[in-house]
Amino acid sequence: MPRTVHLAVYDSLADWETGHTTAWLARSGFMVKTVGPTTAPVTTIGGLRITPGLPLEDLRPEDSALLILPGADLWDTGDDLAPFAVAARRFLDAGVPVAAICGATAGLAREGLLDDRAHTSAVSFYLAATGYKGGEHYVDTDAVTDGDLITAGPTEPVAFAREVLGKMGAFEGAKLDAWYRLFHDSDPAAYEELNG
Repeated sequence: MPRTVHLAVYDSLADWETGHTTAWLARSGFMVKTVGPTTAPVTTIGGLRITPGLPLEDLRPEDSALLILPGADLWDTGDDLAPFAVAARRFLDAGVPVAAICGATAGLAREGLLDDRAHTSAVSFYLAATGYKGGEHYVDTDAVTDGDLITAGPTEPVAFAREVLGKMGAFEGAKLDAWYRLFHDSDPAAYEELNG
């Protein structure tokens, strides 16, 4: 399995949604590479400028262990990010995991990738507004993993990271539980469990 994960970056990216995920994947030995619409710099919601390392047209599932799709205002204001949902289809068809949070879940819904998979998002009616056919598979919870697809809503970056870290084998079992309790619940006992 490749040890490279790809983080999609694009204008209006929601900075806060993938920080735990990428930081802890990197600390677990994965190389995180950015992929943008092109290699032109993009600007996040927080005003950070990121220069993508790879243009989307060069992204291949066989070179990756995971594609991470953050939320962004652009998911809901047009079709600019639709090519990233198409890329997600290629990844899933190749058996390579995809993790989508916030607005990226709407992009996957529009692409038909949530029609037959358990998933979550901000709220069910947010996805229903896309006209997708997967409403019966919506789960009202913080994050959902269904096979190679992970979804989460915008207020759940830690739960999103938990699902990704577990899927990628960065943490397992009690260690994964301790990691989540430390960063989600501020449980001091979890620190000793995680680092013991």
